[in-house]
This record gives sequence, structure tokens and C-alpha cells, in this order.
Amino acid sequence: MSEIAYTLVYDSNPASKVSVAEFRTLLEKGRDESKIDAMKQILVAMLDGNPMPDLLMHVIRYVMPSKNKELKKLLYFYWEIVSKHDEQGKLRQEMILVCNAIQRDLQHPNEYIRGNTLRFLTKLHEPELLEQLVPSARACLEHRHAYVRKYAIFAIYSIYQVSDHLIPDAAEIINDFLVTETDPTCKRNAFISLGNLDHEAALRYIQDSISNLSDADPLLQLAFIEFIRRDKSTELRSRYVALLTELLDANSNTVVYEAAHSLTLLSSNASVISQAASKFIELAIKEADNNIKLIVLEKIHEIHVANPGVLEDLTLDILRILSCQDIDIRSKAISIALELVSSRNVDEIIKLFKKELQKSVNDSYDKSTQYRGVLISAIHQTAIKFGQVAGGVVDLLLDFLPELSSSSESDILGFVKEVIEKFPELRSSILARLVGALSQVRSGKIYRGVLWIIGEYALEEKEIQSVWKQIRESIGEVPIVQSEQRLHLAGEDGQSEESTAAVSSKPVVLADGTYATESALTSDNKKKLSKDDTSRPPLRHFILTGDFYTAAILASTFVKLVLRLEEITDADVKVLNALKAEGLLILVSILRAGQSSIVAKQIDEDSAERILTAITYIAEGKKSKLLEVAFLEATRDAFKSQVQEREQKKALKDADELLKHSHAVDEVVSFRQLSKAQPKSVNDEDLTAATGVKVEEDLSSRLKKIVQLTGFSDPVYAEAYVKTHQFDVVLDVLLVNQTTETLKNLHVDFATLGDLKVIDKPTTQNIPPHGFFKISTTIKVTSADTGVIFGNIVYDGGHGAESRVVILNDVHVDIMDYIKPAKCNEAKFRSMWNEFEWENKINIKSTLPSLKDYFVAVLEGTNMSNLTPGAVIGEECQFLSANLYSKSSFGEDALANLCVEKKGEFITGHVRIRAKGQGLALSLGDRVAGLSKKGTGIKLDKV
Repeated sequence: MSEIAYTLVYDSNPASKVSVAEFRTLLEKGRDESKIDAMKQILVAMLDGNPMPDLLMHVIRYVMPSKNKELKKLLYFYWEIVSKHDEQGKLRQEMILVCNAIQRDLQHPNEYIRGNTLRFLTKLHEPELLEQLVPSARACLEHRHAYVRKYAIFAIYSIYQVSDHLIPDAAEIINDFLVTETDPTCKRNAFISLGNLDHEAALRYIQDSISNLSDADPLLQLAFIEFIRRDKSTELRSRYVALLTELLDANSNTVVYEAAHSLTLLSSNASVISQAASKFIELAIKEADNNIKLIVLEKIHEIHVANPGVLEDLTLDILRILSCQDIDIRSKAISIALELVSSRNVDEIIKLFKKELQKSVNDSYDKSTQYRGVLISAIHQTAIKFGQVAGGVVDLLLDFLPELSSSSESDILGFVKEVIEKFPELRSSILARLVGALSQVRSGKIYRGVLWIIGEYALEEKEIQSVWKQIRESIGEVPIVQSEQRLHLAGEDGQSEESTAAVSSKPVVLADGTYATESALTSDNKKKLSKDDTSRPPLRHFILTGDFYTAAILASTFVKLVLRLEEITDADVKVLNALKAEGLLILVSILRAGQSSIVAKQIDEDSAERILTAITYIAEGKKSKLLEVAFLEATRDAFKSQVQEREQKKALKDADELLKHSHAVDEVVSFRQLSKAQPKSVNDEDLTAATGVKVEEDLSSRLKKIVQLTGFSDPVYAEAYVKTHQFDVVLDVLLVNQTTETLKNLHVDFATLGDLKVIDKPTTQNIPPHGFFKISTTIKVTSADTGVIFGNIVYDGGHGAESRVVILNDVHVDIMDYIKPAKCNEAKFRSMWNEFEWENKINIKSTLPSLKDYFVAVLEGTNMSNLTPGAVIGEECQFLSANLYSKSSFGEDALANLCVEKKGEFITGHVRIRAKGQGLALSLGDRVAGLSKKGTGIKLDKV
């Protein structure tokens, strides 16, 4: 009852304006249907800022006598918003007639008219009018219909709140009503009112009702819970906890939710918190609505954050929610479980994750691929945190490696890399499993990842020979060109060797519009290789389909294996030379195949150069220490540094979480009221949460947000202070009349471009000569696109002249207020980069002194975070490439890739920005382009 309620009214046609005279005509001569339409328009106009006091008597004469129920309902809306006092602040004489009509409606035989009238009394705040209505309102407490009685209770309470001398015994009346009432809604309303009027009487009623609490109506149970939550008496807390614990077994899920939530607020006892969390988990499992499930899961997470370690025994119960098919609910449950996992329950959680992963492989659910990715990521995090389960987890994931999608395989490989680096005792078994899986891998990306792991961690001679044998089988027969031609010729049935060799040719049109000649042999091979041919070994299939990046990685792996085998002192020289010769044969065969017509795509220059370099290194052997460092130490050290950096970040994060819930015994208690200067370490959010009053920002920051709307020589000077909230912009406009005349009917009309919408319209005012006036308007923001607010000031001209207009300057909404830095992993970044269709490429030319300065300027100017690990730029660095990411307040993702280099005194390059919507990509692009122009000091020689 103490909360303020608002009614939102939508004007479907704001341009149409009906005069007061037309409204009078509609009310005088119209039928009830036309009067209903007229009253609706009158209500919208009044809420829009036009009070129309001249219509009051017409409404009394022509609308109030009507018996139409819809019109009577609109009439009470009109009484609610109409001004009841004159210009001197006295009650208007017409309201006496209104009061008599309200009194008649309070005695109306129709219960719905009575109830609607009583509901209106709760919004009436004039004691002069309420004084005459008190007897009728009290009489409604004994009405036979519950619809009347439930509003009569609130009417009595509201009248007492307005003026307690009108009903001095309101608490006694409500208490007596509560004892004798049987309707649940009326009892709920009566208890709420009694709790606000007489705290002790409400407590006595709760004590009298404890024996029948479980059988009480859910509405009354919810009222009890709300009363307990608002009660501040600490001496009754234990009794309240016992009462709420009993309500946890109620039949209504709403009551159970509110009781569990109130328990977490009242008590910090571990058993009580655990009991409340168990009820939340039951609700999340039983409820069918996915939104309710997410809300309950969020509540469980809040309990864990406020009470760390208490919910550890409920981890498996939380994971029962995985039976739901919604991916968001599953992800939320798994993320909560990962925070609760410990050495005591890690084995059971890993077993559950394994079962879910096995089920997801055969699941036909459309989000099963995404769910597998979530499970693999969860298993990854758990195994890295608890090394005792890493071995079994790796074996399971490698079993699924050929069956999962490419995104899931990438996650598995990332996990295997980290495990094989952190746990040396598992390397030999993991390498054996990876080598065995090579023959089944059909993804070039996954094959490259496996080759990198093999090249870095195959350290023993036995392992190197086993790897080499498997790679040799994956290549197939060499030389590749001759064997493929022989297979093609053998497949030509009914043709002689001569006729097959004389292949025909035909002209084809290339992508650029030119003509070229294509042989039938090449065309047939391309048709064959365009299909997923599983008959060929994996590496051979990659080469014939034009995946020479994988071939280049294979060449680097050969070099690593040969160099490492040369390091082994007891290695057989004959075996080493045989491997070298075989490696050279394979690489030369790949080069020849890449330059022939049997492949779907010719080899690129970069891959050919890398393969030729590898051939040189293998032929010459280990002659340079630098070569050994580059192939055997550099890449592994780089990966090791990445793993260590992730561990350091995780340790810092865990330390920060620990500090949030710990306090030093000698920590100084800071009293804001006693300190002369407020230290920056004091958290203003605590003060805001406690008082509900936001800490005011300093004057200098306010001055920066002031925008001049008109010129100093205009008749009306205007300036606006732009305040940005989470989803709206508030303009506080100061208007100054710079003329010697009174500006009549002055109003400001605002309009917008972009995803902006004007919510409220400023009122019309008369401004005296040299007078000041302030108005405020709210602009709703629906996306992080660039928006423009424009408008004009309109006021009446003198002596019947037309209205005069002053055009306002445009106000550009700064999108940086809605864009915040965010973090995501590399896999998610690449997935979004491929998914987003809007790209904005900005060419860069800046004169900032270094790449580091430009990089910092881009991060600060776009509110984006750096996702590239180890992007520390030294003075000697002349090239920079980094990925950036941010998220708007509306959930929009923004990606950026920065590629710049230092050429002389200029920094050149480009920034590519991708987003789901065009507006965000263009807005951020304009921001980056502005930063580049701002940093340049280029002098123009010609225009």
C-alpha cells in the first residue's frame, strides 16, 4: 500500500489535437459510445500535460449521470487526475457534487461499482472530501460480497493514512475484521493493513495462527512472509526462522520460494541456508517454466556468493537440473556446480559429466553440439584444477575425438595441450592415444593440432618411430602424383592407355571473367575430391583437396622429430638417416603434388616456402644452435608461458574472491560522517544501497556534459545537461527568455533519429521577461547505435501573429556510455567472428609516437578489452596485431581486429570491426576513425 503505482498511457496519434470546444460538444450531444471515446482522449490529453480545467462542469453534467459501467470506470480515472483545487489552493465548489456522486456509488446495489469506488478512495488524498465518505466506507466492511470487503479494508487504511483523526480506531476495526473474516483475499488485505498500522496486533495474530499455518491460504502465508521480512526486531528472529522453516513445506511454490528467500536474509546458519537452497533446487527441477528455472538458479548462485562453502554438499543435486533440455539452464547449472566442486565431490561430478557427454553424442537435440562444448569446457576446468582426475578424463575425451564436431574437438585439443604440459607423467599415454586417433581424424584443424602436440612432446626414440610410422600410413603411397595418375588410369574401364593419356580440354570461365583451359582429368579429380572421400588416408585427402597449411605443419613436425632424434645419443644412425630420407621423399612429393593438376587447389607460396625450408633443414641436419632453439624450445616455451599466465590470473581471481569475504582483525573501521575528506577507497555503492540516494558526481564532470542548444543572440537561450542511465537519456534543459516580453505557451518539441524514442513531452509554460525555466525529458535507448536528438522551441507570437520557432542544435548520444569492456575465450571470439555479417574496415594513418600509445588510445577510446595474450609492445616492435572485444548494455557483442605497423613517422594499417547489427559496427568504426584523426598532426598542403 505504501508503494507508488503508475499507469502507462499510450497516445496512438499524438499529432491530432482536439480543442476544448469539440470535447464539450461530444460530451453534450454524443451517446455513451462517443462519450467513452471522448473521455479516453481527454484522459490522454490531461496526462500529456494539458489540465483542461474548463471541462470539469461538463463532465459532471453529462458524464456523471450515465449508468454505463465502462464510462463510470473512465469517470473515476478522471476524478483521480483532475485538479481538485483552484488557483488559491482551496477546494473547488464543483467537488461537492462529485463527493455526493461518490457517496451514492458507495451505497450502490451493484458490488462491482462499490468495489471500483472503494478502490478510487485509496487514491483520494483530500481530507475535506474523505470526511463525508467515511461512514459509507465503514459500512462496506459488512457487505455480503468479498469483492467489496477487500477494497473496503484498503480504503479504511488509506483514509487513516491521509488523516488519522477521520478514523482514529482504524487498527481496532481492521483487527476485529481480521478475526471474523473467512475470505482469503480479504484476510490478506486486512493483515497487510494491520501490519502497517499496529505492529503488536499483527504479531499477536501470527502467534494465534501458528497452529493452522500450514493449512492457511497461500495469500495469507505470503502476507506473513512479507511482514517478517520487513520486521527489524532481532529478538524475534529465531521464532521467525522457525516459522519460515515450517512454510518451506507449503503446497504453493510461490510461498516456498518467498520463504526460502526470506530465510537466506534472516539467518546465516549453515543448516538453515542449506535447507533453503535445497528448496530452491526442488523448485528449479519441478517448475516447467524455463524463466523460473533461471531465476531460481540465479538465487542459488547468490546464496553461494554470500555463503561460500555452504552449498558444497548440494552440488550433485544442482546438476539434476541438467535433465532440462534448455541450453541456458544447463549452462547456468554447470557454471554454479564448477564453483562448488571440491576434492570431496570431484569424482562424482566428473562421472556425471562423462555420462552427460556420452548421452549428448547420440542426442538428436538441436543444441546438443553446443551442450557438448559446455560439458567439455567444464571437464577441462575441473581436470586442470584437480589433477587426480586428469588421466581418466583425457582417455574419455580422446575416445570421442573422431565423433565430435570441429568446435568440440578444438576444445578437447586445448585441454589435452594443457594437461600434457602440466602433468608430465601422463605424456606417454596421451601421445599413444593421439597417435592411434590420427587415422580417424577428418578435420584439418584437428590434425594440425595433433601434429603440434606430437612435435613438441614426442621425446623418446620409441615414440618418434611410432609417430613416424602412423604419419607414413596417413600419407599413403608416394610419390603422390604418379600413384594418383595410376589409380585414375586404372579406373578408366573400356579405354586404352593411349586414349586415356590424350585427355580432352574445354574452356572454362574463371572468377574474374577470363577464360582458361581445364583438362578432363583435372575436372574429374576435382569432382571426386569435392566429396568427403573416406577411402583415402587423412593426410593424403588433405593434400589432394588443397589443404597445404596442414602439409606445412607436417613439414615443421618432421624437422622437430629429426632434430630431437639427433639429440638422443644412443639413437641408431641408420634409423635416423632412413627417417630423413623418407621425410625428404614425402615433402618433395607434396610439393610436386601441389604444383600438379591432380589437386583441387594449387599450393600457395607461403606453404611451398615453408616446406622447402623444412627440406633444407632436414638435409643439412643440426648445424646451428639457433635452429635447435627455434624448433625445439621457442614454441614450447611460448605455450608454457601462456599456461603460467592463465594460472596467475586464476590465482589472482581466487585471491580477490577470498578477500571479499575476509577481514583483517586490525582493519580500520571508516565512518563516512566523521571523516573530513571522503577517501577514494570508500565504496559509494554501499551508501547507495543503504540510503537509496545516489552519491552526486562532482561539478567538473557535470559541466562536461552540458550541451548548448541555441545561440546567445536567439530570443530563447537553451542548454541541456545530458544524463545517461542504463537504458535511457535524461535531458535537463534550462530555458532563458532573453527578450523584454512574456513568451506565452512556450514548449519544446524533441524528435530523434536512430534507435531512440521520446518518452515524455515537456509541459507548456509562460516565461516572463528575462525569466528562467527548467524542463526535463526522457529519451529511451534501445541499442548502442549512434543516435541524434533534435528539436525546436515554439511559442506564440504577439498580437495574433503566427507561432515563432527557435531551432535547437543536435545532441549526439555517446555510444561509449553503453559499451563496456568484456572478456571471452578464443573459440567464442572466432565463432562470433564467423557468425556476424556486418563488418566495418577502417584504414589507419596516425602520427602517435609508438604502437603502444596508439593501442592504448584505441582501448580507452572504444571501451574494448584486449583478448590477445602477452600483447606487451616494446619500443623495437614495428608491427602489432590484436583482437578486441566489448559488450553493450543491451547484450550486443562487438568484435575488432587491429593490424597496424610503424612506417617512419606514421602508424598505418587497418581495424576491422564486426557486429551482429550494422549500427554498432558503424558507430564503433566512426569512433576509431575519429581517434586516428585526433592523433594525427598532418598538415594539409592542398585542399
